[in-house]
This record gives sequence, C-alpha cells and structure tokens, in this order.
Amino acid sequence: MKQNSYTSIQGSNNGISRIKLNDPSTYNSLSLGMLKSLISAFKDLDKDEKTRVIIIEGSGKGFSAGHNLKEVRSLKGKSNYNKLFDLCSELMMVIINSNKPVIAKVHGAAFAAGCQLVATCDLALSTNDSKFCTPGVNLGLFCSTPMVALSRNVNRKKAMKMLLTGDPVSAQHAKEIGLINDHFEDSALEEEVLKLAENIASKSKKVVKIGKKAFYKQLEMPLDKAYKYTSRVMSENMMALDAKEGISAFLEKRTPKWKDK
Repeated sequence: MKQNSYTSIQGSNNGISRIKLNDPSTYNSLSLGMLKSLISAFKDLDKDEKTRVIIIEGSGKGFSAGHNLKEVRSLKGKSNYNKLFDLCSELMMVIINSNKPVIAKVHGAAFAAGCQLVATCDLALSTNDSKFCTPGVNLGLFCSTPMVALSRNVNRKKAMKMLLTGDPVSAQHAKEIGLINDHFEDSALEEEVLKLAENIASKSKKVVKIGKKAFYKQLEMPLDKAYKYTSRVMSENMMALDAKEGISAFLEKRTPKWKDK
C-alpha cells in the first residue's frame, strides 16, 4: 500500500485497486494537496497492468466535503483561484480519460466538488443515508465546475434545482435522478461494490478500454456522427483477439479466456 498525507493506494487484488481519500480531519476536502495526490494516484493505476478496475472511497465520517474553504479563503488573486479550479478539472478529466472504470464508494456526505467527483466516476454506489449536494450558491460561490459533471449525469431541471437551492438530496433521490447507480445498508456496501468491481474485472481489459473511451467520446457528437464513429469503433474492436475469442466461446458454450489483446 502506498500512502501520503492525503491518499492511500491499495494495489491490485484480483484486478481491483483502491484509492482512499485520507484526510478525515477536513472531511477529505479537495485541497490543492489532495487534488495533486489524486491525480498522481489515478495516473499510476492507469499505467498499472494488473489494475482492471479502480474503487475510490473516503476515510472517516464521509466521502468528501468538496474544496477546503479555509484554503480557498487564504488564496490571493485570480491566478491562484484559476490554479485550484483548473487542478480540480484536471482530476475529473484524468478519471474520464482513464482506461480503467472507476467506481465511487460513497458514505456520509458528497458535497460540492465531492459531489462532482461522484458524478465524474463511471459508476457510483452509496450507503442509504448518504447525502449529495452542490451548496455553493448558499456561500456566494456558484458550483460552476461541479455543474459540468452534474449536468452530464442528471436531468436539467433536477440539476438546476440542486444548483439553485444548494439543498442536499438523499441517496434514494440521487439514484432516481441518475447521480448514483444504487444505495445499500452500510453493512452491505462493501460487498456490493466488490461484486460490481469483480464483474467488470472479469471482462477483457482491452474491450473495456475501447468501450469506455467510445462511450464518452460519442456523447459529445451529433447523432449521425456518433453512429459513424461507433461503427468504426466496432469494426476495429472486431479485429481484437478477444472479440474472436468471446464470440467463439459464446457459440461453443464455454467460458472465454481473455488475452486482453
């Protein structure tokens, strides 16, 4: 396990690696140090051949309260604000561009940039009592960067209500609007997250990489271009050894033996 003041990284266990936000005294706030540590952790695991799925979770009472407001208040000048928010945006793009699916395991609160982090992950599971919120409007600082991730996961009216009121929503509501996949009792969350991660880790790493990249790329395209692009992706995918193996295994009624090629 690798650990510093902000994060701990647990290496691959059956293809599943974990990143833990490890600053519970600030409710795992996304300070400059935390953001740099998370970016480094995701980049390291993306290059790790043994890692097939990444789980991200928080230590202590909850997932993340978002930016460290004491740090934000101490920053002087627009250039320093730009540095902080650009770094946060870089983290989100590192997750989106990662070859590995990322699952958020949420307990407690995921507020502001913490909510943004959940929305950015490919999948998200939480405890039944988790809360999600974009409260910036109540502090005089609209959650504009969290809005990017939120609005790409949630219906416009639902997203705008969260952004304009700053009110927290329950895990049940978060599931209903598409912010998370599901929620469970505290005692069951680890088992359910692991079950999901193991399912994904059992697939061809090459095929999952192709699929994740294509998913996000086609979302930004007009419908006709999206179909043209994904047609080419599927044709290229058919050239992979694992595509040939998977189809053969299905027709021969056997379990495929992936080569990740």
